[in-house]
Amino acid sequence: MIIGVPKEIKLQEHRIGLTPNSVKTLTTKGHKVLVQKKAGFEAGFYDDDYINSGATIINDPKKIFNDSEIIVKVKEPQLCEVKMIKEDQIIFTYLHLAATKELTNGLIKSKSICIAYETVTDEKGRLPLLAPMSAVAGRMSIQAGAHSLEKNQKGRGLLIGGAPGVDPANIVILGGGVVGENAAIIATGMRAKVHVVDKSEARLKQLVEMFGDKIIPEQSDKIDLNKLVAEADLLVGGVLIPGAEAPKLVTKDMLKLMKRGSVIVDVAIDQGGCVETSKPTTHGDPTYIVDDIVHYCVANMPGGVPRTSTFALNQATLPYLVKLANKGYQKALGEDKNFLAGLNVHKGHVTYKAVADVFGHEYVNPGDAIKN
Repeated sequence: MIIGVPKEIKLQEHRIGLTPNSVKTLTTKGHKVLVQKKAGFEAGFYDDDYINSGATIINDPKKIFNDSEIIVKVKEPQLCEVKMIKEDQIIFTYLHLAATKELTNGLIKSKSICIAYETVTDEKGRLPLLAPMSAVAGRMSIQAGAHSLEKNQKGRGLLIGGAPGVDPANIVILGGGVVGENAAIIATGMRAKVHVVDKSEARLKQLVEMFGDKIIPEQSDKIDLNKLVAEADLLVGGVLIPGAEAPKLVTKDMLKLMKRGSVIVDVAIDQGGCVETSKPTTHGDPTYIVDDIVHYCVANMPGGVPRTSTFALNQATLPYLVKLANKGYQKALGEDKNFLAGLNVHKGHVTYKAVADVFGHEYVNPGDAIKN
């Protein structure tokens, strides 16, 4: 197979779809890999590294899209890239389609085969290709929140861990999944007062086993969320419904309960955000103010640490890409129902129900789709 790796063009996105070691794995198996010139530069991977791993360096992204059977990316195709996608081409990347109607329609029109990292599952129903970036984003959420709490960032002027004789910041983490767990790792390490909210009692028990009395577990149907939000110095939104738009748990009216200069870090912004007042921002201009509350809503948080993120992502995605390249998508997906769960769009049809439902498209069962 011919595998293409274009340079990421989303604003301030510096990750790359494949590391040189991943390229070597693929070329050793007889596949051809095309990498756009300087695509890995900002993550510390240089063209010579890719050449030494067997890749061909291509300057023109149009040629990569035109010549490749599989396109491997990190972020969703931008609209100018969608125009370059060919019929029957395999697109393997994060898509987050439930939050992007225009992209969904563009991919349908392209008649390509679109496999989303974020909806691939494992035998326990977890999301193994989303988990690495969720872990990075969760850890970064506390770093970003700590910086945003500083007075020169329009925050409350608080140090998350407090000081001798001074109380630490109060952190509320919405969602006890991978984002929430990793946010708690950093927040407890900084000695903050940490509340973790989740609907699952079993998951909260797991987190208590991990963190002991360093966290305060809060079951969502047994708490007064208004009160918890009002007391938060830093609120981290880490709620996920796989493949679907994030639920709006924090309303605009609830912001009025919060203290001036408190901070919201909405990690769920890739899926529309779990705060009503959230809107996507960038690393270059990461925050804005609504009702005196600082909002940090960077839609590609792990892109700020591209080297760490690219290594972490490739550890998870490479085995799936090898299956795709070795077997072709029909066999690779057909013999693995968990991999099949990643198929979101197939030759003009929506094959992920949450995406079909949110935009009113006809849903086609992915197992039936790949037989055609």
